[in-house]
Amino acid sequence: MEWLLEKQAKKHQPTYYHFLTTIPGVGRILALTILYEVGDIRRFESVQKFVSYSRLIKCKAESAGKTYGTQGNKIGNAHLKWAFSGAAVLYLRGNPGAQKLLQRFQKRMGKAKALSALAHKLGRAVYFMLKNEKVFDEQRFLTS
Repeated sequence: MEWLLEKQAKKHQPTYYHFLTTIPGVGRILALTILYEVGDIRRFESVQKFVSYSRLIKCKAESAGKTYGTQGNKIGNAHLKWAFSGAAVLYLRGNPGAQKLLQRFQKRMGKAKALSALAHKLGRAVYFMLKNEKVFDEQRFLTS
Protein backbone atom coordinates (compact mmCIF):
# COMPACT_ATOMS: atom_id res chain seq x y z
CA MET A 1 0.00 0.00 0.00
CA GLU A 2 2.80 2.42 0.92
CA TRP A 3 4.63 1.62 -2.29
CA LEU A 4 1.51 2.33 -4.35
CA LEU A 5 0.85 5.62 -2.55
CA GLU A 6 4.45 6.72 -3.01
CA LYS A 7 4.29 5.85 -6.71
CA GLN A 8 1.08 7.91 -7.08
CA ALA A 9 2.58 10.83 -5.15
CA LYS A 10 5.61 10.86 -7.44
CA LYS A 11 3.22 10.98 -10.39
CA HIS A 12 0.81 13.65 -9.09
CA GLN A 13 3.10 16.07 -7.28
CA PRO A 14 6.69 14.89 -7.59
CA THR A 15 8.25 18.22 -6.58
CA TYR A 16 6.13 18.57 -3.42
CA TYR A 17 7.02 15.03 -2.36
CA HIS A 18 10.73 15.67 -2.97
CA PHE A 19 10.67 18.95 -1.02
CA LEU A 20 8.98 17.31 1.97
CA THR A 21 11.53 14.49 2.11
CA THR A 22 14.38 17.02 2.38
CA ILE A 23 13.29 17.84 5.95
CA PRO A 24 15.36 15.79 8.44
CA GLY A 25 13.10 13.30 10.19
CA VAL A 26 10.35 13.39 7.56
CA GLY A 27 10.22 10.02 5.87
CA ARG A 28 7.83 8.43 3.42
CA ILE A 29 4.80 8.19 5.71
CA LEU A 30 4.97 11.74 7.07
CA ALA A 31 5.69 13.16 3.62
CA LEU A 32 2.74 11.32 2.11
CA THR A 33 0.46 12.34 4.98
CA ILE A 34 1.38 16.01 4.65
CA LEU A 35 1.22 15.87 0.86
CA TYR A 36 -2.24 14.37 0.63
CA GLU A 37 -3.75 16.28 3.55
CA VAL A 38 -2.53 19.63 2.22
CA GLY A 39 -3.43 19.02 -1.41
CA ASP A 40 -2.70 22.17 -3.39
CA ILE A 41 -0.85 24.71 -1.26
CA ARG A 42 -2.19 27.58 -3.37
CA ARG A 43 -5.62 27.16 -1.79
CA PHE A 44 -4.26 28.82 1.37
CA GLU A 45 -4.08 32.60 1.05
CA SER A 46 -1.53 33.02 3.82
CA VAL A 47 0.73 31.09 6.15
CA GLN A 48 -1.59 31.97 9.03
CA LYS A 49 -4.52 30.23 7.34
CA PHE A 50 -2.35 27.20 6.64
CA VAL A 51 -1.16 26.77 10.24
CA SER A 52 -4.68 27.36 11.48
CA TYR A 53 -5.98 24.63 9.15
CA SER A 54 -3.17 22.38 10.39
CA ARG A 55 -4.23 22.85 14.05
CA LEU A 56 -0.85 24.29 14.91
CA ILE A 57 -2.30 27.33 16.67
CA LYS A 58 -5.08 27.82 19.18
CA CYS A 59 -8.18 29.15 17.51
CA LYS A 60 -10.16 31.97 19.01
CA ALA A 61 -13.67 33.14 18.36
CA GLU A 62 -14.03 36.87 17.97
CA SER A 63 -17.18 38.92 17.76
CA ALA A 64 -17.81 42.66 18.17
CA GLY A 65 -14.21 43.21 19.25
CA LYS A 66 -14.42 40.67 22.09
CA THR A 67 -12.32 37.52 22.06
CA TYR A 68 -13.81 34.29 23.33
CA GLY A 69 -12.33 30.85 23.76
CA THR A 70 -13.65 28.00 21.67
CA GLN A 71 -14.55 25.76 24.63
CA GLY A 72 -12.12 23.10 23.46
CA ASN A 73 -13.55 22.79 19.95
CA LYS A 74 -11.05 21.13 17.69
CA ILE A 75 -11.04 23.06 14.46
CA GLY A 76 -8.69 22.03 11.66
CA ASN A 77 -7.07 18.91 10.29
CA ALA A 78 -6.08 16.39 12.97
CA HIS A 79 -3.90 14.42 10.56
CA LEU A 80 -1.73 17.43 9.80
CA LYS A 81 -1.41 18.19 13.52
CA TRP A 82 -0.22 14.61 14.05
CA ALA A 83 2.20 14.78 11.11
CA PHE A 84 3.81 18.06 12.14
CA SER A 85 4.05 17.02 15.79
CA GLY A 86 5.71 13.76 14.77
CA ALA A 87 8.02 15.58 12.38
CA ALA A 88 9.09 17.94 15.18
CA VAL A 89 10.02 15.05 17.48
CA LEU A 90 11.89 13.21 14.72
CA TYR A 91 13.66 16.42 13.69
CA LEU A 92 15.17 16.67 17.18
CA ARG A 93 16.79 13.21 17.05
CA GLY A 94 20.52 13.50 16.57
CA ASN A 95 20.27 17.16 15.61
CA PRO A 96 22.19 19.38 18.05
CA GLY A 97 21.12 22.59 16.30
CA ALA A 98 17.45 21.71 16.66
CA GLN A 99 17.98 20.70 20.29
CA LYS A 100 19.51 24.12 21.01
CA LEU A 101 16.49 25.75 19.35
CA LEU A 102 14.17 23.68 21.55
CA GLN A 103 16.11 24.72 24.66
CA ARG A 104 15.69 28.37 23.64
CA PHE A 105 11.94 27.79 23.34
CA GLN A 106 11.89 25.96 26.69
CA LYS A 107 13.35 28.99 28.47
CA ARG A 108 10.24 30.97 27.52
CA MET A 109 7.66 28.19 27.85
CA GLY A 110 7.39 24.63 29.14
CA LYS A 111 8.56 21.54 27.29
CA ALA A 112 5.17 20.66 25.79
CA LYS A 113 4.62 24.20 24.49
CA ALA A 114 8.17 24.29 23.15
CA LEU A 115 7.50 21.13 21.11
CA SER A 116 4.27 22.68 19.83
CA ALA A 117 6.19 25.83 18.89
CA LEU A 118 8.71 23.72 16.98
CA ALA A 119 5.87 21.93 15.16
CA HIS A 120 4.38 25.34 14.32
CA LYS A 121 7.71 26.53 12.99
CA LEU A 122 7.99 23.38 10.84
CA GLY A 123 4.48 23.97 9.52
CA ARG A 124 5.38 27.51 8.50
CA ALA A 125 8.55 26.23 6.83
CA VAL A 126 6.58 23.61 4.88
CA TYR A 127 4.14 26.26 3.70
CA PHE A 128 6.92 28.45 2.31
CA MET A 129 8.80 25.47 0.88
CA LEU A 130 5.81 24.33 -1.13
CA LYS A 131 4.65 27.83 -2.03
CA ASN A 132 8.09 28.92 -3.29
CA GLU A 133 9.09 25.44 -4.50
CA LYS A 134 12.36 25.31 -2.58
CA VAL A 135 14.04 22.58 -0.55
CA PHE A 136 14.36 22.73 3.24
CA ASP A 137 17.10 25.15 4.33
CA GLU A 138 18.14 24.01 7.80
CA GLN A 139 20.49 26.95 8.39
CA ARG A 140 17.73 29.44 7.73
CA PHE A 141 15.25 27.42 9.79
CA LEU A 142 17.47 27.35 12.88
CA THR A 143 18.48 31.02 12.76
CA SER A 144 15.11 32.64 12.12
